[in-house]
Amino acid sequence: MSQEAEVLILGGGVIGTACAYYLSDRGVAVTVLDKGAIGHGCSYGNAGWIVPCHAMPLPLPGALRQALRWVLRPDSPLYIKPRWSWEMARWLIRFLSCANERHLRYAAPPLVGLAQESLRLTEQFIAKHGPGDMGFHKRGLICACQSRTGLDAARHEMSVAQSLGITGRELGVDALRELEPAVAGQVVGGIYYPNEAHVEPLKFVEALARQAAQRGARFLPQTEVYRFECSDRRIEAVHTTRGRFVGNQILLATGSWTPLLARQLRLRVPIQAGKGYALIVEPFPPVPRIPMLLLEKRLAVTPREGSVRLAGTMELAGLNETITPRRVEAIVRGAREFLKLPENFEIRETWRGLRPCTPDGIPMVGRVESWDNLLLAAGHAMLGLTLSMGTGQLLADLCTARKPAVDPTPFRPSRFR
Repeated sequence: MSQEAEVLILGGGVIGTACAYYLSDRGVAVTVLDKGAIGHGCSYGNAGWIVPCHAMPLPLPGALRQALRWVLRPDSPLYIKPRWSWEMARWLIRFLSCANERHLRYAAPPLVGLAQESLRLTEQFIAKHGPGDMGFHKRGLICACQSRTGLDAARHEMSVAQSLGITGRELGVDALRELEPAVAGQVVGGIYYPNEAHVEPLKFVEALARQAAQRGARFLPQTEVYRFECSDRRIEAVHTTRGRFVGNQILLATGSWTPLLARQLRLRVPIQAGKGYALIVEPFPPVPRIPMLLLEKRLAVTPREGSVRLAGTMELAGLNETITPRRVEAIVRGAREFLKLPENFEIRETWRGLRPCTPDGIPMVGRVESWDNLLLAAGHAMLGLTLSMGTGQLLADLCTARKPAVDPTPFRPSRFR
């Protein structure tokens, strides 16, 4: 016997759950399937940032120069594991072709706009349902720089963000240390964006899921999709380890696993998995108060209740979830260059996850032209939480034929043919 829904969402991370919340809030019958626990993929271990100032495309100007310097060093911020893959080669060619000023100026407005809408919607959600245990704070974001080259890059990114309505200001060394006494080591200055926010990511997903469930959404964890049943241009059913499901509309929000499922539907989805790491460490004096990006090391520092999260690195190694010890060590080493970490401190948890990266740094959100009832919401890279609420609202608009609150054109999946 088949189980039916108006919208069947495959993927229970922050993107799929945000979509479920906005659809159920409009009275749409939604079922969410996930092969694991709800919110326990990349939505579990990310930095927890909701930061429009940082909503820039992954292929930034200068990425080619950095890639040549880092690419074969296993402990560098970006590492590409040597392997033969035509899909990987195509992805890299597209990525490098986008690593220029022209693409930055094209991609930043829709990304920042969606991020600004997401922050507004997050604050609206918290005002409506209460802060609970989500750990929402709006303390801003510091970008700390070790070098003049890094500070120049940060200034340039700030100028782009400011042109899109983001508030930011440059900090000298003394002002940086006064604002955040946890900053140590050799720094030359930084940038402070005062209006950015952070949350506890898993608690945020769980809050969204609770509210969606109260509106009738069904969440089925430990339910793995293995086959699609199709006729002509429609997906008639989805076969899973817990039975057959039918949906009038099907949404793929399956992150780095989207290309595998899409292949069954004769779709080529150019998403590569970028493995990132996060360490939960015991608090150290002085405990950071404001989230920080340690620019040259590409590390995120997020204060938590009773601990600190250190997150970062990008390892392009396919769907490989193996923990690489030297990359964990690189996070600790990089953090020591900026922060007053004690010689011996406790790492309470080590996490890794696969972030879904498109070659142009813009997620794929919208209808799939070759199917009548299929939509995608994937490819958010490190911006999943930052873009989540805006993505959920946009997908709900598209599913219910409302005028979208943001222009969907830059996110359309059909741009990759």
